[in-house]
Amino acid sequence: MKFTLSWLKEHLDTTATLTEVRDALTMLGLEVEGISNPAEALKGFVVGYVVEAVQHPNADRLRVCKVDTGAGVVQVVCGAPNARTGMKGIFAPPGSYIPGTDLHLKVGKIRGEESNGMLCSSRELQLGDDHSGIIDLPAETVTGQPAAEALGLDDAVIEIKVTPNRGDCLGVHGIARDLAAAGLGTLKPMKVDEVAGSYQSPIKWTHGYEAKPDSPCPIVVGRHFRGVKNGPSPDWLQRRLKAIGLRPISALVDITNYVMLAYGRPAHAYDLAKLSGAIFARRAQDGETCLALNGKEYTLDSAMTVIADDNGVHDIAGIMGGEHSGCSETTTDVLLEVEIGR
Repeated sequence: MKFTLSWLKEHLDTTATLTEVRDALTMLGLEVEGISNPAEALKGFVVGYVVEAVQHPNADRLRVCKVDTGAGVVQVVCGAPNARTGMKGIFAPPGSYIPGTDLHLKVGKIRGEESNGMLCSSRELQLGDDHSGIIDLPAETVTGQPAAEALGLDDAVIEIKVTPNRGDCLGVHGIARDLAAAGLGTLKPMKVDEVAGSYQSPIKWTHGYEAKPDSPCPIVVGRHFRGVKNGPSPDWLQRRLKAIGLRPISALVDITNYVMLAYGRPAHAYDLAKLSGAIFARRAQDGETCLALNGKEYTLDSAMTVIADDNGVHDIAGIMGGEHSGCSETTTDVLLEVEIGR
């Protein structure tokens, strides 16, 4: 289980240091497997302001940029199509290591023009797959500010080992509750406002399990939403998922991952256009298959819990969503489902 220190403090009111949090987790039996800080890889990288960007005299696809680094103005040759006068980006000075290209920067000449460092893309900094241009920061970003601060990455990542009997600690809120019980702070209350439904849901849930303490899935709930517009999730959510090693996909998928990691409740968003009849939680039948989000097909058995409709299995409950039930950018009608385990 991975989480960031700032994420933990959204659930735990505490002034504890990272060291104190680490020691308390260990005392509670939540073994700390590692602590890292993405800011370390960006040490020396700063916000650069492009004072001027002009066409390279000897290359059609290159620009010669004058970049204010906060400590002076340097010349950088840049091949990004979005390099322009007035923008702000991430500047890497000579001597920097670029993790996405395994490159150690040196002062050099590119087609006869001196280049002192570089302006970086997301992929070059291993912050995403985008390599279509350099990172384009908001105009209000402070020139010379450390890149990790500007990108919201100056945040320690804690990884703990969770034993099978501590499913309550597979969410940040559960970990915060344990630390609060140990005297490290106060658990912040969960504020959940009731939102009344305004229409009858077009899809019904049924349940294949009894609601008893030892049930594999005593409760599963869902809610239908109309008029949804899917697309990229907000930057803060993308940064939070990236910090713990998850790849942002879309707003609907990212929301379900966030709910799962924050509260330990596996969730899934279904495109109603891909469902047939009612949807329900039940035991899998021996030999049933599920094509999962990772593109692999899994053969199931009766010890497993699945989410299914009249046509068959959509998801391996609490483990992995199915490829055919996910939401695309054209999805407008969505069923958001949350599994509540023991």
